[in-house]
Amino acid sequence: MVKSVLGVNHQGLRDWVVQRLSAVYMAVYVVALTVYVLMHQPLTYPLWYGIFLPGWMKIATIILILSVMLHAWVGMWTIFTDYVKPFVLRCILNVMVILTLTACFIWAVMILWSV
Repeated sequence: MVKSVLGVNHQGLRDWVVQRLSAVYMAVYVVALTVYVLMHQPLTYPLWYGIFLPGWMKIATIILILSVMLHAWVGMWTIFTDYVKPFVLRCILNVMVILTLTACFIWAVMILWSV
């Protein structure tokens, strides 16, 4: 039986659901944004700026960023648990992933809310 790493309780069904729901949300967001961009050609800076100006689009984008972070975390945790056997190395890698994902999330939110 695999023990939880860093006190994070991973359950197979919950991780599976998180992966699937985040993938569906990312797909819907990307398809919707692609359709919008293709329908508004030529894409100019003011149009691109205007896409992310409304509050609902900022919230939708933050949910997208969170979905990417959760999707990546579950995937990396699974890979490390399956293939990295030394416990200390696995913990170090997990902490590095958590710090990287957190930094990317903060950076993305700072960029998004500066619009």
